[in-house]
Amino acid sequence: METDMDIVELDRAAVLESVRIVERAGPGDWERPTPCARWTLRHLVEHMGAQHLGFAAAARGEGGDAAVWKIRPGGSDPIARYRDAADAVLEAFAQPGVRERPFALPEIDVAAAFPADIAIGFHFIDYVVHSWDAAAALGVRTAFAPAVVEAALPIALRVPGGGRRERPDAAFRPALPPAEEAGADTFRLVLTTLGRSPDWSPPHGS
Repeated sequence: METDMDIVELDRAAVLESVRIVERAGPGDWERPTPCARWTLRHLVEHMGAQHLGFAAAARGEGGDAAVWKIRPGGSDPIARYRDAADAVLEAFAQPGVRERPFALPEIDVAAAFPADIAIGFHFIDYVVHSWDAAAALGVRTAFAPAVVEAALPIALRVPGGGRRERPDAAFRPALPPAEEAGADTFRLVLTTLGRSPDWSPPHGS
Protein backbone atom coordinates (compact mmCIF):
# COMPACT_ATOMS: atom_id res chain seq x y z
CA MET A 1 0.00 0.00 0.00
CA GLU A 2 1.38 3.40 -0.96
CA THR A 3 0.83 6.52 1.09
CA ASP A 4 0.53 10.17 0.19
CA MET A 5 2.03 11.14 3.55
CA ASP A 6 5.57 12.51 3.35
CA ILE A 7 8.27 11.71 5.88
CA VAL A 8 7.55 14.78 8.03
CA GLU A 9 3.86 13.86 8.24
CA LEU A 10 4.73 10.24 9.00
CA ASP A 11 7.14 11.30 11.70
CA ARG A 12 4.55 13.59 13.23
CA ALA A 13 2.08 10.71 13.41
CA ALA A 14 4.66 8.50 15.14
CA VAL A 15 5.62 11.19 17.65
CA LEU A 16 2.01 12.04 18.49
CA GLU A 17 1.28 8.36 19.06
CA SER A 18 4.26 8.16 21.41
CA VAL A 19 2.88 11.11 23.36
CA ARG A 20 -0.53 9.47 23.59
CA ILE A 21 1.02 6.32 25.02
CA VAL A 22 3.36 8.07 27.46
CA GLU A 23 0.38 10.05 28.76
CA ARG A 24 -1.17 6.73 29.83
CA ALA A 25 1.55 6.24 32.47
CA GLY A 26 0.54 6.70 36.08
CA PRO A 27 2.72 7.51 39.10
CA GLY A 28 3.35 3.83 39.80
CA ASP A 29 4.41 2.92 36.26
CA TRP A 30 7.81 4.56 35.89
CA GLU A 31 9.84 1.64 37.23
CA ARG A 32 8.16 -0.89 34.94
CA PRO A 33 10.55 -2.94 32.78
CA THR A 34 10.49 -2.37 29.03
CA PRO A 35 11.53 -4.40 25.98
CA CYS A 36 14.77 -2.33 26.02
CA ALA A 37 17.09 -4.35 28.24
CA ARG A 38 18.05 -2.64 31.51
CA TRP A 39 15.70 0.32 30.88
CA THR A 40 12.70 1.09 32.99
CA LEU A 41 9.85 3.08 31.50
CA ARG A 42 11.38 6.20 33.06
CA HIS A 43 14.74 5.53 31.37
CA LEU A 44 13.04 4.86 28.05
CA VAL A 45 10.96 8.04 28.14
CA GLU A 46 13.96 10.14 29.17
CA HIS A 47 15.91 8.68 26.24
CA MET A 48 13.03 9.39 23.87
CA GLY A 49 12.85 13.00 25.05
CA ALA A 50 16.60 13.46 24.66
CA GLN A 51 16.47 12.18 21.10
CA HIS A 52 13.65 14.60 20.27
CA LEU A 53 15.76 17.50 21.51
CA GLY A 54 18.84 16.24 19.70
CA PHE A 55 17.00 15.91 16.40
CA ALA A 56 15.40 19.32 16.91
CA ALA A 57 18.87 20.77 17.32
CA ALA A 58 20.07 18.90 14.22
CA ALA A 59 17.19 20.42 12.25
CA ARG A 60 18.50 23.85 13.27
CA GLY A 61 22.04 22.97 12.16
CA GLU A 62 23.25 22.42 15.74
CA GLY A 63 23.34 18.63 15.93
CA GLY A 64 27.11 18.41 16.09
CA ASP A 65 27.13 19.62 19.69
CA ALA A 66 27.19 16.53 21.94
CA ALA A 67 25.46 18.47 24.72
CA VAL A 68 22.18 18.69 22.77
CA TRP A 69 21.86 14.88 22.88
CA LYS A 70 22.35 14.62 26.65
CA ILE A 71 19.63 12.80 28.58
CA ARG A 72 17.76 15.08 30.96
CA PRO A 73 16.00 13.61 34.00
CA GLY A 74 12.22 13.76 33.75
CA GLY A 75 11.91 15.09 37.30
CA SER A 76 8.58 15.06 39.08
CA ASP A 77 6.53 15.35 35.87
CA PRO A 78 8.12 13.14 33.19
CA ILE A 79 5.00 13.32 31.04
CA ALA A 80 5.14 17.11 30.77
CA ARG A 81 8.89 16.98 30.09
CA TYR A 82 8.34 14.43 27.36
CA ARG A 83 5.46 16.38 25.81
CA ASP A 84 7.63 19.52 25.66
CA ALA A 85 10.43 17.61 23.93
CA ALA A 86 8.00 16.14 21.41
CA ASP A 87 6.59 19.59 20.68
CA ALA A 88 10.12 20.89 20.13
CA VAL A 89 11.01 18.32 17.48
CA LEU A 90 7.67 18.63 15.69
CA GLU A 91 8.10 22.39 15.53
CA ALA A 92 11.69 22.06 14.30
CA PHE A 93 10.79 19.62 11.52
CA ALA A 94 7.92 21.87 10.39
CA GLN A 95 10.12 24.93 9.81
CA PRO A 96 10.45 26.20 6.22
CA GLY A 97 13.61 25.00 4.50
CA VAL A 98 14.36 22.20 6.95
CA ARG A 99 14.17 19.59 4.19
CA GLU A 100 17.11 21.23 2.40
CA ARG A 101 19.37 21.29 5.46
CA PRO A 102 21.90 18.53 6.25
CA PHE A 103 21.60 16.98 9.71
CA ALA A 104 24.57 16.21 11.93
CA LEU A 105 23.80 13.03 13.87
CA PRO A 106 26.94 12.17 15.84
CA GLU A 107 25.33 9.20 17.55
CA ILE A 108 25.08 7.56 14.12
CA ASP A 109 28.22 8.90 12.44
CA VAL A 110 30.39 11.71 13.80
CA ALA A 111 31.92 12.40 10.38
CA ALA A 112 28.79 12.47 8.21
CA ALA A 113 25.98 14.90 7.52
CA PHE A 114 22.73 13.25 6.53
CA PRO A 115 20.13 14.55 4.06
CA ALA A 116 17.11 15.78 5.95
CA ASP A 117 14.66 13.18 4.65
CA ILE A 118 16.99 10.33 5.63
CA ALA A 119 17.58 11.85 9.08
CA ILE A 120 13.87 12.36 9.67
CA GLY A 121 13.36 8.77 8.52
CA PHE A 122 15.73 7.64 11.28
CA HIS A 123 13.67 9.60 13.79
CA PHE A 124 10.42 8.23 12.40
CA ILE A 125 11.41 4.56 12.70
CA ASP A 126 12.70 5.18 16.24
CA TYR A 127 9.32 6.51 17.34
CA VAL A 128 7.31 3.80 15.68
CA VAL A 129 9.36 1.27 17.64
CA HIS A 130 9.71 3.27 20.87
CA SER A 131 5.95 3.87 20.90
CA TRP A 132 5.55 0.11 20.90
CA ASP A 133 8.25 -0.26 23.61
CA ALA A 134 6.36 2.11 25.91
CA ALA A 135 3.01 0.54 25.06
CA ALA A 136 4.32 -2.95 25.81
CA ALA A 137 5.67 -1.80 29.16
CA LEU A 138 2.27 -0.33 30.05
CA GLY A 139 0.26 -3.26 28.71
CA VAL A 140 -1.54 -1.15 26.10
CA ARG A 141 -1.64 -1.16 22.31
CA THR A 142 -0.33 1.22 19.71
CA ALA A 143 -2.85 2.70 17.29
CA PHE A 144 -0.85 3.55 14.18
CA ALA A 145 -2.66 4.16 10.93
CA PRO A 146 -1.94 1.47 8.33
CA ALA A 147 -0.08 4.02 6.20
CA VAL A 148 2.38 4.66 9.02
CA VAL A 149 3.10 0.96 9.51
CA GLU A 150 3.46 0.36 5.77
CA ALA A 151 5.94 3.24 5.51
CA ALA A 152 7.93 1.95 8.49
CA LEU A 153 8.70 -1.50 7.05
CA PRO A 154 11.01 -0.50 4.17
CA ILE A 155 12.90 1.85 6.50
CA ALA A 156 13.26 -0.94 9.07
CA LEU A 157 14.58 -3.28 6.38
CA ARG A 158 17.28 -0.75 5.47
CA VAL A 159 18.66 -0.48 9.02
CA PRO A 160 22.14 -2.07 8.89
CA GLY A 161 22.70 -5.35 10.68
CA GLY A 162 26.00 -6.75 11.84
CA GLY A 163 28.08 -6.13 14.94
CA ARG A 164 26.64 -2.70 15.72
CA ARG A 165 23.42 -4.37 16.81
CA GLU A 166 25.32 -6.50 19.32
CA ARG A 167 26.56 -3.52 21.33
CA PRO A 168 24.93 -2.89 24.72
CA ASP A 169 23.88 0.61 23.66
CA ALA A 170 22.48 -0.44 20.28
CA ALA A 171 19.13 1.10 19.38
CA PHE A 172 18.08 -2.11 17.66
CA ARG A 173 18.97 -5.71 18.47
CA PRO A 174 19.73 -8.34 15.81
CA ALA A 175 16.71 -9.24 13.71
CA LEU A 176 14.46 -12.03 14.93
CA PRO A 177 12.76 -14.57 12.66
CA PRO A 178 9.11 -13.57 12.20
CA ALA A 179 6.65 -15.99 13.75
CA GLU A 180 5.03 -18.21 11.14
CA GLU A 181 1.56 -17.45 12.43
CA ALA A 182 2.16 -13.73 11.97
CA GLY A 183 1.48 -14.09 8.25
CA ALA A 184 1.50 -10.72 6.54
CA ASP A 185 1.20 -8.64 9.73
CA THR A 186 3.37 -5.70 8.72
CA PHE A 187 3.83 -4.26 12.20
CA ARG A 188 5.11 -7.58 13.54
CA LEU A 189 7.60 -7.63 10.67
CA VAL A 190 8.78 -4.12 11.59
CA LEU A 191 9.34 -5.23 15.18
CA THR A 192 11.12 -8.50 14.42
CA THR A 193 13.29 -6.83 11.79
CA LEU A 194 14.51 -4.46 14.51
CA GLY A 195 15.04 -7.14 17.14
CA ARG A 196 11.82 -6.81 19.11
CA SER A 197 9.68 -9.79 20.05
CA PRO A 198 6.09 -8.76 19.26
CA ASP A 199 4.88 -11.00 22.08
CA TRP A 200 7.12 -9.47 24.77
CA SER A 201 5.51 -8.95 28.13
CA PRO A 202 7.00 -7.79 31.44
CA PRO A 203 8.81 -10.48 33.43
CA HIS A 204 6.62 -12.31 35.93
CA GLY A 205 6.27 -10.35 39.13
CA SER A 206 7.09 -6.96 37.57
